[in-house]
Amino acid sequence: MALIKNPFDHDLPPGDARLVHVHLDGEWVEVPAGLNVIEVAHRFGKQIPHYCYHPKLSISGNCRMCLFEMGMPRLGPDRKPILDGDGHPELQWMPRPQIACATTAFPGLGIRTTSTLVESCQKGVMEFLLANHPLDCPICDQAGECKLQEFAFDYGKGRSRFVEDKVRKPKRVDIGPRILLDDERCILCTRCIRFARELAGDDCLGITERGGYNRIAIHPEKRFTSDYSLNTADICPVGALTTKDFRFRMRVWFLKETKSICVDCATGCNVTIGSREGTVHRLTPRVNEAVNSHWMCDQGRLGFHPIHSKHRVLEPARREENGLFPGEWSLLLGQVAEALRKLEPSSLAFLVSARLTNEELFLVRSLRDLLAGESAILTEVVPRKGQADGLLRSDDLNPNSRGARILGIGADGEKLSVLRQRIEEGQLSGLFCLHEDAVAAGLPGELLGSLSVLVWQGILIDQTYERAHWVLPGASFAEKSGSMVNRADRVQRLERAIPAPGRSREDVWILRGLLLALGGEEPGQSGPEVFPKMAATIPAFHGLTWAGLGDQGQPLPVEVR
Repeated sequence: MALIKNPFDHDLPPGDARLVHVHLDGEWVEVPAGLNVIEVAHRFGKQIPHYCYHPKLSISGNCRMCLFEMGMPRLGPDRKPILDGDGHPELQWMPRPQIACATTAFPGLGIRTTSTLVESCQKGVMEFLLANHPLDCPICDQAGECKLQEFAFDYGKGRSRFVEDKVRKPKRVDIGPRILLDDERCILCTRCIRFARELAGDDCLGITERGGYNRIAIHPEKRFTSDYSLNTADICPVGALTTKDFRFRMRVWFLKETKSICVDCATGCNVTIGSREGTVHRLTPRVNEAVNSHWMCDQGRLGFHPIHSKHRVLEPARREENGLFPGEWSLLLGQVAEALRKLEPSSLAFLVSARLTNEELFLVRSLRDLLAGESAILTEVVPRKGQADGLLRSDDLNPNSRGARILGIGADGEKLSVLRQRIEEGQLSGLFCLHEDAVAAGLPGELLGSLSVLVWQGILIDQTYERAHWVLPGASFAEKSGSMVNRADRVQRLERAIPAPGRSREDVWILRGLLLALGGEEPGQSGPEVFPKMAATIPAFHGLTWAGLGDQGQPLPVEVR
């Protein structure tokens, strides 16, 4: 029998790792020794249903859904395997099934993922799991992404012989500030218990009662306050754990899913944006072993809400004596460009956010250089420092500090005191704030009032907005396409999930309009169009392409890190 080459060779361990031959559904295949049977099957496109197993958690082996038929090499009188004509061991099949999650690959292992025995066992396990489970899928918040629902159709009997009253358990149990527990829907897979203990470091969940009355419970003197608590809702295979933020807000089959990254800190966790009709409803982690594995922190997950704030700026405007008056984009961009052109380069400064994409920062750099000529224009980024948690959360709360440094915009805030001093001494008469509040950055409002040109570009009303001469409403991370460089020097893409609301525009579009109004060259109308020009200009990005970044990003060359 011919040996099939593994189609996922790139997932295999280094070449010096020991590979073994196992018999998978009639074919001999080559896999790493010690790989569990669920992963063996997965690598060759075969699914073994499971609930308690998760690749990042310890093995508990309690759901019994992953049963498979196991074969062992037949041994001769010399206690050595008897080989067939192709040199592979003859197999003898065990009369009872084994659990795939706790069985690892060894030479000559036989695996049957589909057989009469396996199918009978799967139907039996599903029948037991559904015996006390409430059959209320139409109103369950997990409907549409529930593994119990899916496997009941794929592997269940299609009917139940259980006619007794179901066991009643607690519902809507408030176990933490961001998560609720419905014990009636729990199938006791213990994923949440193991996650809280092994990854979150918050050992507060456990199983109480006995027999059919077993249930998940929170320690009576604790609450699940971990900043990673919402990951348990992701890994819960049923509707037992739900997030307070998303619970009953939207049916998941209505959501459009867009691959992007979290912009709440410099880690840049990979996420999926769930949106519908211009509204973002949730962020969920997307697997990237080089960045965040399967997880993300709760702060980042809930960081999308300002997108739909009632304080969102929706109209471009110019300030007159009686207040701000909306205007046409083309007219206002021309006015801003003319006002900036009239200023001496030494009297102009840019206050830039490291939450902007690389492409936006590149256009800011191009705009600055175009206005500066042979002079220099003060440019600075506002730093944001937080508390690192030793897991995913970074102490740098700007998602693109590394990109700002690479592009020569700054990132340390060292020039903020110089900026204030120059305004106080009357040396600075123009300030362009891009997604930053100059007042919050340490520039008093009365100082800003002394400027002859104050341009504000952002998304939410702040104190600088209240004093700005021109207001240019930009886009949030979910409304633009671009790239950022995370703390590990990995270039990753944001993808546009929803349109910018009202008459706000993507920041690349705004900056492009200013560049063209000042007589600059065409830079491109979107992040993907600007990227190749940036990669050709900035040495750190040489060799990178927008398409080449893919869904997982690419590291910067070693020499520029």
